[in-house]
Amino acid sequence: MWAMIAREQGGPEVLRLEEVPAPVPGPGQIMVAVCACGVNFADSLILRGSYQVKPPLPFSPGAEICGVVEALGPGVETLRIGDRVAGTCGYGGYAQKALMPAHAVIPLPGGMDDLVAAAFPIVYGTSHIALRHRARLKPGETLAVHGAAGGVGLTAVEIGKALGARVIATASSPEKLAVAREHGADELIDSSCEDVRERIKALTGGQGADVIYDPVGGDMFDASLRAIAFEGRILVIGFAGGRIPQIPANILMVKNVDVIGVNWGAYLEKSPDVTRDSFSELAGWYVEGGIRPYVSDVFPLEKTPDAIRHVMERRARGKVVVTMTDRA
Repeated sequence: MWAMIAREQGGPEVLRLEEVPAPVPGPGQIMVAVCACGVNFADSLILRGSYQVKPPLPFSPGAEICGVVEALGPGVETLRIGDRVAGTCGYGGYAQKALMPAHAVIPLPGGMDDLVAAAFPIVYGTSHIALRHRARLKPGETLAVHGAAGGVGLTAVEIGKALGARVIATASSPEKLAVAREHGADELIDSSCEDVRERIKALTGGQGADVIYDPVGGDMFDASLRAIAFEGRILVIGFAGGRIPQIPANILMVKNVDVIGVNWGAYLEKSPDVTRDSFSELAGWYVEGGIRPYVSDVFPLEKTPDAIRHVMERRARGKVVVTMTDRA
């Protein structure tokens, strides 16, 4: 099979297209013929060795795939060869075949194509568990979403609306804000030329947002601390802005603020019931048309480095997906 392989740590440029043996599923695993792989910011971190998952070299990154089951490992009884599945594999997804834990597979709603299926599990799962399970977002509350046109940010806009919130979207260009508006954002803030803190305060009558969803970190997190309402909740999703912020505890105390970390992958192992319930609701929303996954860019397997750079440089609007190379 063909796969994008990293034989050293570094940026996306270390990836090379190589022919390697197909993996063999172990206990509790399945082997999938990959149709498409979703691109996530974490792919750049795992390549540099700075992610919580550190696979041994050589390896292929890529954590989010859609494909067809080709082989079952010992003990797998809930799936059959030929089943069309999507889910997370940790790493190994930028390849024609990949291993997945059987418990990490999700049922696909009817009519969901490969590109959408590969773009669905991590970003929608992250935002749904963050907003529904961790922040307990209530109808009528105000939700501010940073990076609102990016992979996870756009899903947070949609899910916030589905949960009945008023959504304020922040993004770095009018073009990105237009995408957020199309997916339900009520108010828009251009972070490239507006003071995010002051605009959120102004849009909420000086009270601040009840919940702030932050996949950016850095200066945006600093602004969030000062734009959050009394008893508000700030969701820490990631650090696409580059700087991991340090939190002044006195601000948390004065405002009675919760800062809540969200690691979606941990639920697959530690609380799979939460993940199953989450995807059940998401699938229902998808079938009803309440959420509309948006794949903005598609790259072939051999262009995986370009796809990862596209996400790293925050040029994506919606989700980026890699499709497999068809070689003999």
